This record gives sequence, C-alpha cells and structure tokens, in this order.
Amino acid sequence: MLKLDLKDLKEREKWSAAGIAVPSFDIEKMREETKLRPRWAHIGPGNIFRGFIAELAQELIEAGDMQSGVTVVSTFDQQVISKIYEPYDSLALRVAMRPDGRLEKEVVASVGEVLRADGDYPAEWARAKEIFADPGLQMVSFTITEKGYHIKGISGEYYPDVLDDFRSGASGAAPKNGMAAVAALLLERYKAGAHPIAMVSMDNFSHNGDKLLDSVSAFAKEWCANGTAPDGFFGYVSDPKKVSFPWSMIDKITPRPDASVSKTLNELGFESTELVITDKNTYIAPFVNTEGPQYLVIEDSFHNGRPPLEKAGVRFTERATVDLVERMKVCTCLNPLHTAMAVFGCLLGYTSIAAEMKDESIVRLIKRIGYVEGMPVVADPKIFVPADFIAEVIGERLPNPYIPDTPQRIATDTSQKLPIRYGETIKHYMERPDLDVNSLRAIPLVIAAWCRYLLALDDEGRPMELSPDPLAGELREYLGEVRFGDPDSVGESLRPILSSERIFGTDLFRAGLADSVAGYFKHMIAGPKAVRQTLDAETAAMKQ
Repeated sequence: MLKLDLKDLKEREKWSAAGIAVPSFDIEKMREETKLRPRWAHIGPGNIFRGFIAELAQELIEAGDMQSGVTVVSTFDQQVISKIYEPYDSLALRVAMRPDGRLEKEVVASVGEVLRADGDYPAEWARAKEIFADPGLQMVSFTITEKGYHIKGISGEYYPDVLDDFRSGASGAAPKNGMAAVAALLLERYKAGAHPIAMVSMDNFSHNGDKLLDSVSAFAKEWCANGTAPDGFFGYVSDPKKVSFPWSMIDKITPRPDASVSKTLNELGFESTELVITDKNTYIAPFVNTEGPQYLVIEDSFHNGRPPLEKAGVRFTERATVDLVERMKVCTCLNPLHTAMAVFGCLLGYTSIAAEMKDESIVRLIKRIGYVEGMPVVADPKIFVPADFIAEVIGERLPNPYIPDTPQRIATDTSQKLPIRYGETIKHYMERPDLDVNSLRAIPLVIAAWCRYLLALDDEGRPMELSPDPLAGELREYLGEVRFGDPDSVGESLRPILSSERIFGTDLFRAGLADSVAGYFKHMIAGPKAVRQTLDAETAAMKQ
C-alpha cells in the first residue's frame, strides 16, 4: 500500500509501479531553504493551489530554477491544515483527469512551510510576520475565492469582524478578518524597511488585483487614521512601485474531490484518499482531481524580482492584455457557453455538463454562440487564438466525463452574469455599423430559456429547484401571471425583465431583441417538451 508521507515516498519503486510520479529533488533540503530564504508565500491552501499553483512551483524546483518552495499561509479554514496538510506531510497527489479516462498522477511536494495566520496559533502568526518582514520575499499569491476579498455585506456596511479589526489595529494577535491579516503582515514589511512586494491574486474574477488592493488599503487607511499604524503605511500600500497588485486571469476546472477518483486510487494501492468536509464547508482530500488544460496570465508588475514562472507556462504581459484575455474568456469563448448549457441543462433534466455535450442540439447552440455570434466581437488578446481556445473548450474540456461539473452549479447567480456573458456582445452589435443585431439568434434563445427557467418548472412542467440567485424572487414576481401551457398568459410580463439594463447591460427593447426573446419564451411554455422542441427546431435552422 502507498501512504502519502515523506517516509513512504522514499520507496520510489512502489510509486513508479503504481504509475505515480514522485519528485526527484531533495524535499528536506528544499524545505530548509524555504525557511531560511522565503521567496514566495501563498495565501489559500485549497484545491486550486494544490492542483495548479503548487504544481507550477514544483516544475521550477525540479528544473533547478527555484531552490526554495512555497510558504503556505492560511487565514481562514485551519482544519485544512490540521486534517490535510499535517497528516500528509504537506504533500498532495495531483490527479489530472483526461477525456480518454487516463489519470495522470503526480505527488506534489513544493510546499516548504505551512503557517496558520490565526490568533489561536501565536507562534505561527509570529513566524508569518517574520517571513513578511524578510527583504527577499518577492511575491504573495492568493487563491481564496472571490468572497475572501469581501469586507462589506450586501448592504454596503462593513462586516462586524472588519469593524473590530479597524479599531484594534495590527498589534498583538492576528486580526479576525483575512484581509486584515494580510494588511497586518504588510505592515510588518513596511516597518522592516518598506521593502517592495507583489501581491498577486490568482482568483477567478475580473480585475482581481484591484479588489485585493481595495480591501487591504481600507485597513491601512483606517489604521493610519486612528494611529494604530505609522503615517506612511497607507502611502506604502498605495505605491505600485512598492506594493503592486497585478491583475491575473486563471482558468482550470478543479472540482471537489470525487469518490470515483478515490476508488480508482484505492485500487492502485494508494490508501490516502479520505474525503474531508471541514466545519467551514471546505471539500478537500489528500488528492486533488482536476482537468489537464490550464491557463494563468499575470500582469508583469514585480519590483523585487519573481519566480521564473514563464518557464512553467505562465504568461506575463501588460495589464491591458490580461484584461483582453479575461474578456475573451468570459464574454465569448467559455462563460457564455457554460451559461447556455446551465439553463438548458436544468430545464432538460441534465445533471452533468459532460452528458450535455452528447446532445446535438446543445452542441449546435454553443458552437453558434462562440463561433458565429461571439467571434465577430471577440476581445483578441493576441497571446491566444480565440478560435483555438473555443475549440479546446468544446472539443476537450466540456465533454470530459471525468470532470464532475453540473449545470445546477453553473446556473448559480445567472442574473449577475448576463451583462458580461451576453450583454457585452449585444452592445457591440448595436454599436457597430458592420453588424446586424437582428442576426443574433442563439443569444436571444438562451435569454428566453433563462426566463423560462425562472418559472421553476422543468420541460415536463414539474417543479424544479432553482439555483441560488439574488434576484430570483424579484424576477419570479414579474412572471407571476404566466401559466404553463398558455402562451397567451405572457402578456407584458417579460417587459420589466427584458428592459432592465441592470440585468443585460442594455435595454433589449431598444436593442431590437425583445420580440425575438418573447417569441422563443412563448414557444417554450406551450406545454410538456416544448423546451426540447424549440431547442431542436431553432438550432437545426441556425447556420454554423
């Protein structure tokens, strides 16, 4: 049997016989170097770090391009450390799931030190402050999910723990809020000589560096104002030559650890497959299952040096190009396709994205959205070919049956996604004289399907649970008079929805698309299987 620990890892022949690659470098030596000369700290010890970012570091260490590893700092869910890192010697088994069923397996051992930035662990908090004060520290990266940067609630008011941290400042125990802990660690660096550093959010949302800057600088500003930090600290955080906050675009599907992968690993003799759900609802295991394709593009704004991540496939470029890559993905080449599959998938009873890719009508729909309607207005970043990106999405990534992703997950918060995923394309068609907005057919069909989805009835007319969405209640009220099986009941119910610039980024009546959407919607509420009939008929008539 194979156990994920440093002792068992020394028996390399066993691992090789099981088809699992193991590191060739001296792990203990790397860890000593990390502690002596920290160069890269990472905040957020979860699956995307262990399945992607840590692998990049390992590639550089294996090649001799990095001598120290990554210092992992946890500011949120400390059970990830106590239940996953500590029992398994900070190792991880990365399992890349290929579309043909192959599992590429590799032990990742690039973590050099692990610390809990938490008041319950005063020695580790003190050590984290030492590391941030080290002049040689070059980069702090983050994978904490978008909500990890939020310091205000929906009401616009600061969270109670944020207000507590505003008042108490950065002295003593670690602050309660994660962003406050980051600000406090930067304060240590400022006091040690105001050394430069790059703070690199690698989370999957637009302009992520700005969000990190906004949250950290809020604490710096408040602490300077109330005298709990030196006057120059806010200026240090705000100076991009001292503390930079680069934008980045990351793309790699890394779902929760899957029981089927655990079973396969057990059959190979790998016994470290415990599936853990922490008290803070983190799903994690000693292994990470992930797809093969991966992209990371980072604004090249580093004033204290950086690891040579370009040797591991990371693209460094200017901010404008990062923005174009992000827009290429979310406006044309991936996210609009995902949303189309989400709403139709829910209505048609699918529970797997990969299964939807066997549906000819759905495939015709997403090809039309990407190649025909989106491509004329795609943001071309030049460092990627948009058509090739879509081809990989449709040909390899979405059909992968070993990636356990669902339309129900993707349908979450759809009202918040529509302005970017479809609204931007519609506006481009309205603005450009060489394009005819009335030539759009797939996008209005998806919008109609989303309105149909809001009825909370599947294609058979049976009640269907909607995914969480902050506007769901308000939107459903508008459709209160609509009756399944009665297209005439629609009346003016759709008007407040289709005219909403908040939802679509533009008024669909002004765009000239509202009648088309309403027509599709009426067809789809005509009775059982009307969604299927409409989808099949309309996509068959669309020119690819």
